[in-house]
Amino acid sequence: MAHVPTANGTAMTGATSLVKSLEASGVDVMFGIPGGAILPAYDPIYDSTIRHILVRHEQGAGHAATGYAQVTGRAGVCIATSGPGATNLVTPLADAAMDSVPLVAITGQVPSLAIGTDAFQEADIRGITMPFTKHNFLVTNPDEIPRVIAEAFHIATSGRPGPVLVDIAKDALQKQTSYDWPTSINLAGYKPQTKPNQGAINDAAALIAQSAKPIFYVGGGVIKANATRELLELVQLLGAPVVTTLMARGAFPDSHPLHLGMPGMHGTVAAVTGLQKADLLITLGARFDDRVTGKLSTFAPNAKVIHADIDPAEIGKNRYADVAVIGDLRETIEALIPALTATLAKGRADISPWLQSVNKLKATYPLGYDTPADGALSPQLVIERLGKICGPDTIFAAGVGQHQMWASQFISYEKPRTWLNSGGAGTMGYAVPAAMGAKVGAPDTTVWAIDGDGCFQMTNQELVTCALNNIPIKVAIINNESLGMVRQWQTLFYDSRYSNTSLDSKRVPNFPMLAEAMGCIGLSCENPADVDATIEKAMSINDQPVVVDFRVHRDAMVWPMVAAGTSNDEIMIARATAPDWDSQEL
Repeated sequence: MAHVPTANGTAMTGATSLVKSLEASGVDVMFGIPGGAILPAYDPIYDSTIRHILVRHEQGAGHAATGYAQVTGRAGVCIATSGPGATNLVTPLADAAMDSVPLVAITGQVPSLAIGTDAFQEADIRGITMPFTKHNFLVTNPDEIPRVIAEAFHIATSGRPGPVLVDIAKDALQKQTSYDWPTSINLAGYKPQTKPNQGAINDAAALIAQSAKPIFYVGGGVIKANATRELLELVQLLGAPVVTTLMARGAFPDSHPLHLGMPGMHGTVAAVTGLQKADLLITLGARFDDRVTGKLSTFAPNAKVIHADIDPAEIGKNRYADVAVIGDLRETIEALIPALTATLAKGRADISPWLQSVNKLKATYPLGYDTPADGALSPQLVIERLGKICGPDTIFAAGVGQHQMWASQFISYEKPRTWLNSGGAGTMGYAVPAAMGAKVGAPDTTVWAIDGDGCFQMTNQELVTCALNNIPIKVAIINNESLGMVRQWQTLFYDSRYSNTSLDSKRVPNFPMLAEAMGCIGLSCENPADVDATIEKAMSINDQPVVVDFRVHRDAMVWPMVAAGTSNDEIMIARATAPDWDSQEL
């Protein structure tokens, strides 16, 4: 949004300096709730060019900022007051850190002389969030506000993206100051390396040319680096198979013949086995997390590893890298393409038997699901039809649990930034506010939240925010009246002892009526024959949020599955194949 720059040296309050600094940073929208300590900042917000969206809970503000950031690639902004306002941002900040989302959180703090006295609504939010923010600041001098805001956005969006917290004492907002926007940023000790080392690029090209069973292990970093076009070019050059992690869905087209699907705990057989049997992992922006590797000591035992990442801390953290390439992934892939082209021209290993093997796996073990014998509505059918009817331009934001996995499996993702979810933290309640933020960031795009009945009941109050602010998202509640993923574990590993996982959500609450009470359109569906018509009706309503209660079969399960703590070699494709082993931590 265009704004008139404020001249350096202009006198104003710290609060006005904060708002002018946000405008100078290019912020066009922020999500928040006022309160005592941050209240001085809300007066200049009243006159600002920045759109402020008043949410119903600070957690909603944080997740909305995340959804906005994931869709736009820009830093999302949330704002809250001190104490409980700030602590309600803890979960979104931790979530953004795990998934490398650029976020700037502004919090008010008690007056500087009261810090450390257990003053009303005081919390050491800087200390609380230090383990899972990329950096955080405590500002007690109003003169520092422009510099700190400039640095916060620079840190959040450069290198490996992540959340930054700026905590500002109330008296710093109230005092007079001179506004001085920095002309440059120079942070000692913070110099992200974006250009890869050419020697490492050449080593990677040589290793790739020698490999008879290479596979691309693609993580969310490819999307963060806006490197999907370059990835496609590199894959087509080599002709090797590709797997895309949960955070990388859409980084490589699902429809491409070289795509094996998603690896990991609920990945495809072809993707999981392809990683296990490869002799080379070409790892791009992925971090060898436990949900992909399974039992780490047994993961891809015969494979050498090329690991390319912007964050040097990820190299060797979980798996030794034979070739480490540190740098921006787009620059890395752009450098690797000509190097590999030249290397392959001199000769290469024959990978055709490898391609035949993984393609046979892909054909033999496609994703599928059983239709409930009692004629009940299958959750996989609902999600599959959502993908087919809505098309590849639609943005889907999922909660966490079974519906998240089905949404990653049964919707075809062809484009980046169309799949949003909480991958690392696994945050229930993410979907509705994230979809809200995504719709704000992409107002002309259809945005669906695919949520479970458990997740939905954590943050559905943000539908009021959507209704009042003309943010017409659509919500598909996959209502199996259970905490479904936990119930699945109880079925498999706890002798079907369903301790505290039944929600009775088909009885209370009445989701369509709840939606109507919050200013939305409420629909319901429990007959498989009505699924398409219900989705199409929801798609026809674009001036209000829409909530659809899909009342699905209770005991549908997510397959395939690699149980936590086991080797990927023990992948289960149905309950009958589950090994007899002691229950593991979820």
